[in-house]
Amino acid sequence: MNALILRVAGRFLLPMALLFSLYLLWRGHNEPGGGFVGGLVAAAGFTVYALPRGRAALLAALRWPPAAVAGTGLLLALLAGGPGLLAQAPFLTHQWVLTEGGLALGTALIFDVGVYLAVLGAVTAFVSYYLDEETA
Repeated sequence: MNALILRVAGRFLLPMALLFSLYLLWRGHNEPGGGFVGGLVAAAGFTVYALPRGRAALLAALRWPPAAVAGTGLLLALLAGGPGLLAQAPFLTHQWVLTEGGLALGTALIFDVGVYLAVLGAVTAFVSYYLDEETA
Protein backbone atom coordinates (compact mmCIF):
# COMPACT_ATOMS: atom_id res chain seq x y z
CA MET A 1 0.00 0.00 0.00
CA ASN A 2 2.48 2.58 -1.20
CA ALA A 3 -0.04 5.22 -2.27
CA LEU A 4 1.38 8.61 -3.11
CA ILE A 5 -1.84 10.36 -2.07
CA LEU A 6 -1.74 8.80 1.40
CA ARG A 7 1.95 9.56 1.74
CA VAL A 8 1.46 13.27 1.00
CA ALA A 9 -1.85 13.59 2.84
CA GLY A 10 -0.49 11.87 5.94
CA ARG A 11 2.32 14.39 6.21
CA PHE A 12 -0.23 17.22 6.36
CA LEU A 13 -3.03 15.48 8.22
CA LEU A 14 -0.99 14.29 11.21
CA PRO A 15 -0.17 17.75 12.61
CA MET A 16 -3.70 19.01 11.92
CA ALA A 17 -5.24 15.93 13.56
CA LEU A 18 -3.00 16.35 16.61
CA LEU A 19 -3.93 20.02 16.98
CA PHE A 20 -7.62 19.28 16.57
CA SER A 21 -7.43 16.40 19.03
CA LEU A 22 -5.80 18.66 21.64
CA TYR A 23 -8.55 21.21 21.03
CA LEU A 24 -11.16 18.51 21.60
CA LEU A 25 -9.36 17.36 24.73
CA TRP A 26 -9.20 20.86 26.20
CA ARG A 27 -12.67 21.94 25.09
CA GLY A 28 -14.38 18.81 26.36
CA HIS A 29 -12.29 18.24 29.49
CA ASN A 30 -15.17 19.14 31.77
CA GLU A 31 -17.78 17.34 29.70
CA PRO A 32 -18.07 13.70 28.65
CA GLY A 33 -16.08 12.62 25.64
CA GLY A 34 -13.22 15.12 25.43
CA GLY A 35 -10.43 12.65 26.09
CA PHE A 36 -11.98 9.74 24.23
CA VAL A 37 -12.84 11.61 21.05
CA GLY A 38 -9.55 13.52 21.12
CA GLY A 39 -7.63 10.26 21.44
CA LEU A 40 -9.53 8.77 18.51
CA VAL A 41 -8.77 11.80 16.32
CA ALA A 42 -5.06 11.66 17.24
CA ALA A 43 -4.96 7.92 16.55
CA ALA A 44 -6.64 8.47 13.18
CA GLY A 45 -3.95 11.01 12.29
CA PHE A 46 -1.18 8.56 13.23
CA THR A 47 -2.94 5.80 11.28
CA VAL A 48 -3.23 7.84 8.08
CA TYR A 49 0.43 8.76 8.47
CA ALA A 50 1.52 5.16 9.03
CA LEU A 51 -0.55 3.29 6.43
CA PRO A 52 1.75 3.97 3.46
CA ARG A 53 4.93 4.05 5.57
CA GLY A 54 4.68 0.99 7.80
CA ARG A 55 5.18 0.08 11.44
CA ALA A 56 8.62 1.65 11.84
CA ALA A 57 7.34 5.06 10.75
CA LEU A 58 4.40 4.81 13.15
CA LEU A 59 6.64 3.94 16.08
CA ALA A 60 9.09 6.69 15.14
CA ALA A 61 6.32 9.29 14.89
CA LEU A 62 4.75 8.19 18.17
CA ARG A 63 8.18 8.26 19.92
CA TRP A 64 6.96 5.98 22.76
CA PRO A 65 5.85 2.36 22.44
CA PRO A 66 2.06 2.25 22.14
CA ALA A 67 1.78 0.02 25.22
CA ALA A 68 3.69 2.62 27.26
CA VAL A 69 1.36 5.37 26.03
CA ALA A 70 -1.70 3.32 26.97
CA GLY A 71 -0.21 2.35 30.33
CA THR A 72 0.63 5.96 31.16
CA GLY A 73 -2.93 6.91 30.29
CA LEU A 74 -4.38 4.22 32.53
CA LEU A 75 -2.10 5.31 35.36
CA LEU A 76 -3.14 8.96 34.98
CA ALA A 77 -6.82 8.03 34.91
CA LEU A 78 -6.33 5.97 38.07
CA LEU A 79 -4.39 8.75 39.82
CA ALA A 80 -7.18 11.23 39.03
CA GLY A 81 -9.32 9.46 41.62
CA GLY A 82 -6.81 10.00 44.42
CA PRO A 83 -7.68 13.60 45.33
CA GLY A 84 -11.31 12.62 45.82
CA LEU A 85 -10.29 9.89 48.23
CA LEU A 86 -8.00 12.30 50.09
CA ALA A 87 -10.96 14.67 50.48
CA GLN A 88 -12.95 11.75 51.95
CA ALA A 89 -15.26 11.68 48.95
CA PRO A 90 -16.03 8.74 46.65
CA PHE A 91 -13.36 7.63 44.16
CA LEU A 92 -13.14 9.87 41.04
CA THR A 93 -15.09 12.70 42.70
CA HIS A 94 -14.06 15.85 40.85
CA GLN A 95 -11.78 18.24 42.73
CA TRP A 96 -10.85 21.78 41.64
CA VAL A 97 -7.64 23.79 41.89
CA LEU A 98 -7.85 27.54 41.26
CA THR A 99 -4.79 29.16 39.71
CA GLU A 100 -3.67 32.76 40.20
CA GLY A 101 -5.11 33.87 36.87
CA GLY A 102 -8.55 32.63 37.90
CA LEU A 103 -8.28 29.53 35.72
CA ALA A 104 -9.96 26.57 37.36
CA LEU A 105 -8.25 23.24 36.72
CA GLY A 106 -9.60 19.99 38.04
CA THR A 107 -9.06 16.30 38.25
CA ALA A 108 -11.42 15.81 35.32
CA LEU A 109 -8.68 17.18 33.06
CA ILE A 110 -6.17 14.66 34.48
CA PHE A 111 -8.69 11.88 33.93
CA ASP A 112 -9.39 13.01 30.36
CA VAL A 113 -5.68 13.23 29.54
CA GLY A 114 -5.40 9.67 30.84
CA VAL A 115 -8.30 8.52 28.66
CA TYR A 116 -6.77 10.38 25.69
CA LEU A 117 -3.44 8.59 26.12
CA ALA A 118 -5.08 5.21 26.77
CA VAL A 119 -7.17 5.44 23.59
CA LEU A 120 -4.22 6.71 21.54
CA GLY A 121 -1.98 3.92 22.82
CA ALA A 122 -4.56 1.19 22.34
CA VAL A 123 -5.47 2.18 18.78
CA THR A 124 -1.86 2.69 17.68
CA ALA A 125 -0.91 -0.65 19.26
CA PHE A 126 -3.67 -2.29 17.24
CA VAL A 127 -2.57 -0.53 14.04
CA SER A 128 1.12 -1.28 14.58
CA TYR A 129 0.35 -4.94 15.22
CA TYR A 130 -1.39 -5.25 11.86
CA LEU A 131 1.09 -3.18 9.89
CA ASP A 132 3.96 -5.28 8.71
CA GLU A 133 7.17 -4.05 7.21
CA GLU A 134 6.07 -5.13 3.72
CA THR A 135 3.58 -2.24 3.57
CA ALA A 136 6.37 0.34 3.54
